[in-house]
Amino acid sequence: MMIVTHLKLTNWRNFQSVEVDLGRRMFLVGPNASGKSNLLDVFRFLRDIAALEGGGLQRALKERGGLKKIRCLSARRSPAVGIEIHLGEDSQQQALYKYAIGISQENSGLRRLLLTYEKVWQNDTLILDRPNEEDNKDAMRLTETYLEQISRNADFRDVAYFFQSTLYLHLVPQLVRHAREYSGPGIPGDPYGRNFLERIAHADERTKQARLRKIERALQLVVPQMKELKHVIDVKEGGVPHLEVIYEHWRPHGARQRETELSDGTLRLIGLFWTMLEGESLLLLEEPELSLNAEVIRKLPALFSKLLKQTKKSRQILVSTHSWELLSDRGIGGEETLLLMPGTEGTDVRLASSNKDIRHLLEEGDLSVADAVLPKTAPAKMSAGAQLDLFS
Repeated sequence: MMIVTHLKLTNWRNFQSVEVDLGRRMFLVGPNASGKSNLLDVFRFLRDIAALEGGGLQRALKERGGLKKIRCLSARRSPAVGIEIHLGEDSQQQALYKYAIGISQENSGLRRLLLTYEKVWQNDTLILDRPNEEDNKDAMRLTETYLEQISRNADFRDVAYFFQSTLYLHLVPQLVRHAREYSGPGIPGDPYGRNFLERIAHADERTKQARLRKIERALQLVVPQMKELKHVIDVKEGGVPHLEVIYEHWRPHGARQRETELSDGTLRLIGLFWTMLEGESLLLLEEPELSLNAEVIRKLPALFSKLLKQTKKSRQILVSTHSWELLSDRGIGGEETLLLMPGTEGTDVRLASSNKDIRHLLEEGDLSVADAVLPKTAPAKMSAGAQLDLFS
């Protein structure tokens, strides 16, 4: 199974220029509005391009409001947006594949969104270089990537499969509880869990039950009186799927609650655990600490590590977080932490270990990433002693 070993961005959202190595477990840390979500969206964008159903470059751009919405406000000399991803089995080895695209808008009256380039390397040998002769004869061909075309990506289909399998779930409990009240086609990939219960329902029955038992055992440690977790189909409602939790109770068969009655924290944990057990692909987690007890949050990094060590699920996890509790785990190294720092020319992204002061604190002092890194992400005016006051 491949992982993303290197990321290079040009004019993508908050980032005028980024070039950074990535490992199997990475934590994204930075102030509010520094671009943590936008950095994760690079991988969702590539997934949306490569998607088998309803994917493609033009739809992926449209879902994000067009090129003007993803182009960095600091972009001046080079207006094109560029993404380059290196894929390999290990960050210390030569990349198996490199995939790169550039996107810009025509200056002519049509104002089409076109590829300025699409390149693929396999073992450092260039196997795709666009625009090619056919593209130069017909510019409309540059409205589509080869990544999204089965008839064109045979030589690098492993790359397409990799992007297609990327998982992202930032579960919003209200959407799970009241999915039928939200009309419309939904967002591609269902990132906020509106169809989470259907996602469970569509899993192979044996796999589903195995995952639910594992989640049940984990929840029993953190949810008081929690006894059993079930996925049920309500025939009276026309086959609507539900989550059902049974609690130890004075009643002989216990007390039962469905997703509409479960706490935000319980629903978020179920969503987090299910996604971690689902697939073997790149996993994007955005602020997994939300609604969770501090002691549970402290256990998450170790849980991530355990998942990565399972031979059948050799995956990569990218986690954005603001949580002191999560980053207080002494097992998190500076080389696993991406520090995002906004500036006048866009957000700078660097490994925390590349900062001399942070590296010294982690190596010489008995400090965690939370101690050494998080103070640098505090807003400058707040750190100067200013009070947060709405009524002055």
